[in-house]
Amino acid sequence: MSRSVKKKVKRTYSSSTAHQRIDDHEKLCRIMQEETNKKIARLEKIVMSSTAMLIVGMATIIYNLIIKI
Repeated sequence: MSRSVKKKVKRTYSSSTAHQRIDDHEKLCRIMQEETNKKIARLEKIVMSSTAMLIVGMATIIYNLIIKI
């Protein structure tokens, strides 16, 4: 039986480079989160206005049905 020996992998990045990469990633995540929140706010407005239009339309139909009876 041969025994395999795992060698330790040395990282070539210095700690400052790793910190820079982490900072860049955090900045990117914040930018993407802001854009996502803007899109969500826009979609909420669309949903609310659509809901309002549906309610007004249903109320109009109910009102017209009551008047004709």
